[in-house]
Parts: sequence; structure tokens; C-alpha cells
Amino acid sequence: MIIGTPLSSNATKILLLGSGELGKEFVIEAMRLGIEVIAVDSYQNAPAQQIAHRYYVIDMKNGDLIKDIAYREKPDFIVPEIEAIDTDALIELEKKGFSIVPCANAVKHTMNRISIRRLAAEKVGLKTSKYAFASDIETYRQKVKEIGLPCVVKPIMSSSGKGQSIVRSLDEIDRAWYYAQENARGKSGEVIIEEFINFDYEITLLTVRTKNQGTLFCEPIGHMQVDGDYWESWQPHPMSQTALNKAKEIAKKITDELGGYGIFGCEMFVKEDEVWFNEISPRPHDTGMVTMITQNMSEFEIHLRAILGLPIDIKLLSPGASYCFHASDYGVAPKYKGLEEALSIPGTKVRIFGKPTTRPKRRMGVALAVGENIEDARKKAKLAAESMKVIL
Repeated sequence: MIIGTPLSSNATKILLLGSGELGKEFVIEAMRLGIEVIAVDSYQNAPAQQIAHRYYVIDMKNGDLIKDIAYREKPDFIVPEIEAIDTDALIELEKKGFSIVPCANAVKHTMNRISIRRLAAEKVGLKTSKYAFASDIETYRQKVKEIGLPCVVKPIMSSSGKGQSIVRSLDEIDRAWYYAQENARGKSGEVIIEEFINFDYEITLLTVRTKNQGTLFCEPIGHMQVDGDYWESWQPHPMSQTALNKAKEIAKKITDELGGYGIFGCEMFVKEDEVWFNEISPRPHDTGMVTMITQNMSEFEIHLRAILGLPIDIKLLSPGASYCFHASDYGVAPKYKGLEEALSIPGTKVRIFGKPTTRPKRRMGVALAVGENIEDARKKAKLAAESMKVIL
């Protein structure tokens, strides 16, 4: 299905694969620079589709459909925004001359936890937790025994922490396996078992590969997860200069190996001055939504500028925080109340994503706040988010 009409044939054109809330903010930035955007997703009326010039609804794992759209639209850039994409199709398109962001190699490696962990640990030589993979439950049980408890279990393909568990006792082992199977993207059934690192905190270091300015970094972002899903983030997260230097070194090494241009969300564990690589996304990161209020350029504007080769000058304007609000049940065409109360808190903003349907715990929007320090900002963002109610 295609809906919409084209702009002038002279406009730069971006084909966005995945049309969630991160894609929506990216589309807004692209439109500010007169860029034509075609948004693709597996369901109609996804957030970015609501504002794109036109959109398609397809099975995102069907590489033939992705290639058909690319050949028809002939975009200047193909920008993946989600994990559940046929990455082999992107590699084929890149060989045919299409520009994949940041590049097809980066997208393929980062969409699969086996590939990116082996690349980071075994090829690049980064410090990671101990890990193992399993594709059947008997092998899984054995690998859990070898890694030891507590450990972390994740599907090899998922997003936003879905399917992730911390296994602390013997009676949780099988439960974690089935939870990973139920929440995986794709049908491989394979999981990664990781040593549990007793870290002090976890950060996202937004790392930007540019054509003319080398590698740039945003200030580190701290975040909190609930059931493996991003719930809250803040910037800048305090850390020692030694740890920050190590984090930047890790992020530069892995992004140099992946290649291409654009922003990467590099997740790392930190304990005192020690830093472990965890995961990386080749696009704006959900925890990075806080940059919409803390920086002079949001992660979405930075990503676009890096793609286009435009100048980037990142400045932190104020300590700030983000806090998500969620749906409580299944529904369609949700409405919202509490906006006046949320925005009456000084220094706050609210972003409603515009998702057309709800389900329990689905992230529907985010409250943003600045403050005198991150503690003040976190308190404001939480109060604003708790004011927002999703009405079904």
C-alpha cells in the first residue's frame, strides 16, 4: 500500500524503514531542511507515517518488497529505524549503488546480538561480559550453568529490551528461555546468555561518525530500565574522566569498525573506572530522546546532519531528563489528559508519539524536563509523566 504524493523531483529523498517515535522526530528534522521522506512500516498510521510525504505498509522482513520500493522510489538515502528488517536486502541494495545509513555492514551486524557481540569482543577486542549462545533449551541450560548465576538472557533479535531477563535462581532459568522466545523478533529461537556485571551504572554514549569532522560525542546519558525496557534517562550522567575517556575509546573503536556516517547509541556498563561494551544501535537511541531538551541539537538533527555531511556543533544547554508514560490496556485511537498539569511544571515539555493502538505497558509518550541539576530534572520529568493519562 502506498499513500501520498511526491514532492519536486529536485528534492533530496529519504526512504525511512521503520516509522516509530524515533523515526517521527527524524522526519520532522528532515522536513525542516526540505527533504522528501517516504516512511515504511508493517502497520498503517505509524507515528512517522502520519507526517511523511507518503508511506508504504509492508512486511518489513520481506526483502523483495523493500527492494521493490527502493527501485521505485530511488531514494538518496535509505535510513533503517528498527531491527526487524531483512538486512540481506540492504546489503544487496548497497551493492547496487544505494546509500544505506550508516552503511549496510553496520546495520547487519547491529541487528543481531550474536554478530555484534562477536565483532566487538573477538575482532575489535573490546571488554565485554562473558557470553554464550544457545538455540535449543538443553544447550541453553548447559550454557547458563557455564556462565553462572546471576546471568542475563536475551533474544538475539529484539528491540527496547523486549524478552530480556535477569536469572538469579534455578527456578527462573526455564522461565527466561520462554520469555525470550515469546518476545523475539524473527523465528530463530536463539538466545544470548551473558554474565551479570555488577555495574555501578549504565550509560548511552551517543557517538557520531561524520564525513568532515571525525568522531563526535554527546555528553553521556544515564538511564533506567524496567523489565529491560527504557523508562527514564538523564544527561549528563556524572562519571570520572578516566571512565569517560575509556567509554569514548570503546565507542570510537566499534563505530570505526562498523563504518558509515550517522549517530550510534553505544550502551556501556561502568563500575568505578572500568567500562564494558554492551550493545550498540546504528541510529538515534530511545534513551537519547532527552537530547530534545538538553542540547542545542537533538540526536535526530545530529543524525540527519551527519548523513548529509552538514556541520555539527554539539552543545549541552542544561541538565535534563526524560520519563516515559505508558498505556495500561489494549485499545485504539487513544486520547490523553493531564497535559495542562504536566506543562504547568516549570521547564517541562511533552511529546505524545501518536501510536494508533495501545497494549499494556506500551510506551505512548515522553515527558522532558530541564533543571538546576539532573536530580531536579528527573523529579520534574517524572512528575510530568505521571500527570499524563492514556484514555482508551
